[in-house]
Amino acid sequence: MLIGEVARRSGVSTRMLRHYDSLGLVRPTGRTVGGYREYSTEDIRRIFHVESLRSLGLSLREIGRALADPAFAPSTLVTDLIRRTEERVKREQELLARLRTVDASEPSAWEDVLRIVELLHGLGSPDAARRQQAVLAPAEDVPVPAELLAGAILAEADPNVAGALRWALARAGGEGVASVASGLDSADTEIRRRAVLALAGMPGEEATALLADALGDADATVRRHAALALGARGVTAAVPTLVRMVVEGTSDVEAAETLGTLAQRTENADRILRALTGELTAPTADAAVRIRLAQALAELPGTLARDALRRLARDDDHAVALVASALAAMLDERSSG
Repeated sequence: MLIGEVARRSGVSTRMLRHYDSLGLVRPTGRTVGGYREYSTEDIRRIFHVESLRSLGLSLREIGRALADPAFAPSTLVTDLIRRTEERVKREQELLARLRTVDASEPSAWEDVLRIVELLHGLGSPDAARRQQAVLAPAEDVPVPAELLAGAILAEADPNVAGALRWALARAGGEGVASVASGLDSADTEIRRRAVLALAGMPGEEATALLADALGDADATVRRHAALALGARGVTAAVPTLVRMVVEGTSDVEAAETLGTLAQRTENADRILRALTGELTAPTADAAVRIRLAQALAELPGTLARDALRRLARDDDHAVALVASALAAMLDERSSG
């Protein structure tokens, strides 16, 4: 079969077929009387082999080595191709993310594009100080896309940089909530913790609803961060978790203060008082727990907890009785003042 016919039937151009010949990839086994290339059935089969390997991303040089090596192992080649393709796709995804970030900033001039790219490079730095500087000193007059900040927060392990990112995101006025919320569904506990801390600093009902959902998270730290944030927003659904924090002695001072703030509203006060005093009779309420509960009771407004503290002042444990007595006296002074 002559080269023109082979090109027509195979879809490979005559120019490419001559190139294959020059590289030794597919050399026609015959020549006509006039000296024209003549391809056999086996030659055509080899052309299709070459085209198939090209479609997988191999270079012509790699194809030549593969077809010339009798010990060629297709599985090794395919594994290597998968790795290279994954790397290429990752680079392209990173490029796509950068382009979307630039687009989200709605640049009006090339200077704006360059400033956003500079910020992206800063946030991608392996140096934590450089990343923090990139967040705290953004380019003037160029708004940082909230989606960019949200993505950086979920990936940031350094606490100082993470704090700067949360500050910047909070200034965005509630934008980016959906991007941060995706972190709450992560199987990675650290990402969920970063997400809930970011949401704690974001205003709006959407962020509040997500924080309420986080009260049911499997991780205790996520639940605690959510409870403190919700308590500061006046959401009473946080009360059980806050009381548990006092009992367990984990961020108990912050939890007690938050409960005291919630109890400023009359409709919450009795519920919180009952929750705290109910823990006093629990089997696990040892002396240390009772002291923490007494201190939390003292955070309640007015003299709401005075009777409970007076009862604790008669506790069998001397240290508990001493702390409760001092706190009850403090409440008496508060009421007389």
